[in-house]
Amino acid sequence: MSTEQRLLTVREVADAMRVSNMTVYRLIRAGELLATRVGRGWRIWEQSLEAYLAREPA
Repeated sequence: MSTEQRLLTVREVADAMRVSNMTVYRLIRAGELLATRVGRGWRIWEQSLEAYLAREPA
């Protein structure tokens, strides 16, 4: 079993969630999706995406 975590791009997260890039940026800005700034772009830990998707709906 591998404990290695992947960093995903905004595009990869948007594709996985079937939303636009702008929606992912809004979730990051609102603090709902944890992300790390890498250079001029953002990266999202795969674990953070899974945690966001596993949340109970509002």
